Amino acid sequence: MKLEKIHNNARLFKQILSLKTDILAIKMIKNESDIPKGAIRPKKDGLNRIDLCQAFAMSRFEGKTVAMLKEDNCCFEPVLGFGLAEPVKEFYDGITRYPWSIAKKEDAKKWVKNFPHLKFGEYIGIVTSSLMTCDFIPDIFIIYCSPEQLTQLLITQNCLNGEDVRCTLSGHAGCVYSIVPVLKEKKCMVSSPCRGDRNYGRTQNDEIIYSCPIGQLEKYLETFDYLQKHGWGFPLLREMKLGHTLDNNYKEIGEKIGMKYE
Repeated sequence: MKLEKIHNNARLFKQILSLKTDILAIKMIKNESDIPKGAIRPKKDGLNRIDLCQAFAMSRFEGKTVAMLKEDNCCFEPVLGFGLAEPVKEFYDGITRYPWSIAKKEDAKKWVKNFPHLKFGEYIGIVTSSLMTCDFIPDIFIIYCSPEQLTQLLITQNCLNGEDVRCTLSGHAGCVYSIVPVLKEKKCMVSSPCRGDRNYGRTQNDEIIYSCPIGQLEKYLETFDYLQKHGWGFPLLREMKLGHTLDNNYKEIGEKIGMKYE
């Protein structure tokens, strides 16, 4: 897929769903030579360490390209989640969860055991940018959306192949849960912005994350068009019609299971 087409598709995608901020372009990098020219390097550029969710905010609100290597990250969770460092015993003991956000030590260890992660040493970092202007081919794209926009995205995914989105939701490590499962399973995922994202990354109280492999971008646009032509487009209608008339296909199933309509 050519960059120009990705940019154009991103603009159309944002317009159709009326997204408030840019869609994120995400690429995992294996060598420093993979870092785009002109990308912000937080530590080298005098910003000290920042959180990955803050880099996301710089991309989606300001269109900036940011490269985050191990030395650029403030929070350790993406560093471990993306395999930029090996976990230590204390992490496996759950000391970042117990006793603050998990009441029992054994439960804190359980959370760590299920923590999504990539193989150690496979990548050295991650690059984030706006999907409308990025100068690299992303691995995945990430959307910060409202619950209504999420509904349309889930309908779109279901229209594509008849499958619903199945995912693990966590209140922790939103950046990890939105990227690692997508890379490993090659499927779209829903995740919740974590406390850090909401505290420090400018994420609003009505936003949730939807992330997909980049190959799904054009497929989703084609499906948006199909749904629009069949009366399932966006935005959704808000009508309080008590006793409203059902579509024929809905009415047919209802009648066959004993629901009588006048």
